[in-house]
Amino acid sequence: MKKIMIKGFFFGISLFLVSSNLSFSQTPDSTLLLDELIQKVLEQNPELMASNKDWDASKTKISQVKALPDPTLGLNIMNLPINSFALDQEPMTGKQVSLMQPFPFPGKLSLKGDIAKSESEIALHRYRELKNQLIKNTSQAYYDLYYIDQALATVAKNQELLKEFVEIAETRYGVGKGTQPDVLRAQVALSKMIDQELKLLQQREAVQARINTLLNDPADSPLGKAVVMEPEPWTGKLQTLIQRADSSSPVLAAWKTAVKQSGQKVDLALKDRYPDFSVGVAYTQRNELQNGMQGYDFVSAMFNVKIPLFLNKKQNKKVQETQIRQSSIEYRYQNVANSIEQKLQQSLTDLEKNQRLLELYRTGIIPQAEESLESSIAGYQNDKVDFLSLLDSELTLFQFRLDYHRFLADYHKAIADIEALTGTEF
Repeated sequence: MKKIMIKGFFFGISLFLVSSNLSFSQTPDSTLLLDELIQKVLEQNPELMASNKDWDASKTKISQVKALPDPTLGLNIMNLPINSFALDQEPMTGKQVSLMQPFPFPGKLSLKGDIAKSESEIALHRYRELKNQLIKNTSQAYYDLYYIDQALATVAKNQELLKEFVEIAETRYGVGKGTQPDVLRAQVALSKMIDQELKLLQQREAVQARINTLLNDPADSPLGKAVVMEPEPWTGKLQTLIQRADSSSPVLAAWKTAVKQSGQKVDLALKDRYPDFSVGVAYTQRNELQNGMQGYDFVSAMFNVKIPLFLNKKQNKKVQETQIRQSSIEYRYQNVANSIEQKLQQSLTDLEKNQRLLELYRTGIIPQAEESLESSIAGYQNDKVDFLSLLDSELTLFQFRLDYHRFLADYHKAIADIEALTGTEF
């Protein structure tokens, strides 16, 4: 009777296992390649498109700020008598048209153009940095997907092995060599493996949604299985990475341009201490007077200049403000450079750690765990190893394999971090 109950319990577990495996089989069998995925993200991501438009818009501002101010056209009635409002009563009455053109002090417009050009360069660097971040985020999501797919495959293999354990335990129990707790332990381990598979499938859906968001696709759009190559030996040094970041990082390039722009703003503030001026001409037409006197037309020339009357309160304070802001931007640039250096150090440490662990697991721990499991299986069948030891060997190997794939994913994620920080590929 007990044997029948055990078999019935295992049959229920098997049905659940089948349904779980069906859910996993619904994930696409096609291969998802990282390079193709990144290319699609760069083509379809709306945030990157918006950043590109910001850059395009910034380029149009350069010619705007370098252009002269618009001239002023004046239409005037001069010296009109209020007793009659007649144009031919007084000799000084006339109709006037004037044109006045303001001119900023020489050098101001070119400096404004330089500042706008620097702003456009900053927009370009921001676009490049967003592109780098999208590549990093896509790569890291891809490596998370790789880990989950490998974990699901490992779980599936482990389920098959645990089913064999259940059969062995049932067979031994049926002939009086095993115990009922051994059968139950195997079934519980199998149930836990099914539970882990369901959790992994949920994690895959979450990662899939992350990638589809980057692609601007529906969150539930299916994705193929990720494939990751075994790592090549890493030989990069921290100082080399720092030099690469200094020459290629869009973040640092943006801050360097901001420092340059702050100097241009100081120069413009110094120029603003010199007055702008305006030049104009006017033509006055006069009518023949009522008394028969002929009125001659007038031509006038005008020159206006602004007087920096409040120089100490306005222009000089503006110079001080821009100089202070220049110092602030220089400090911020140094802080960003230090932060990138620290992040490079951390990413390099993580990369080297995972590289050592991969080598250790590939050449030592996993082969040894496989040998231990094979020995435990043989020993259990010959009554030399108890079932708990057998189960422990199997679950230990299972965890080591999961750890290996996690280390491999983390290794590639660290490289993605370094590439984003330096602005270069490896």
